[in-house]
Amino acid sequence: MIFLDTLDRLLGRVLGALQWLALPLALLLFLQWPLRDLIHGYSTQANDLAQILFALYVAASVTAATRAGTHLAADAIARRYSPRTRARLRKIGALAILPWALFVLIASKQPVVDSVTLLENFSQTFNPGYFIIKLALWLMALTVLVQSIIELFRASTAERA
Repeated sequence: MIFLDTLDRLLGRVLGALQWLALPLALLLFLQWPLRDLIHGYSTQANDLAQILFALYVAASVTAATRAGTHLAADAIARRYSPRTRARLRKIGALAILPWALFVLIASKQPVVDSVTLLENFSQTFNPGYFIIKLALWLMALTVLVQSIIELFRASTAERA
């Protein structure tokens, strides 16, 4: 299926790009102390930006871990299963998490839309960008949803083969 392969590659590229957020996140977390104690400024901005990067990184890492086979997998036990059994378990897992991803998207619609519409700021520092943290929730739910669809169709074709 060409569409499924294209969707899979696109998701892989998005997740691959977002993995690099770990580097600026670590740098910002490291810089908070010198900014606060040596420069006497900008530590709250560094913290707020780190929160945004952390939200985006975690949102992507849930699906990335699933794609790598390290999320929700007991590999020591699953290795003993046949490929067909593992494919069925992946399909069951995808079916189980699909409604959750849809629920998150639907239930969070109003808070996320309101936050983005208002370009919500951080409540304690009034720095801009808090709405991105709420958008990260949708990023996580959408990537989980897309990965579930990929797993369902891939598992279906693997069982037929």
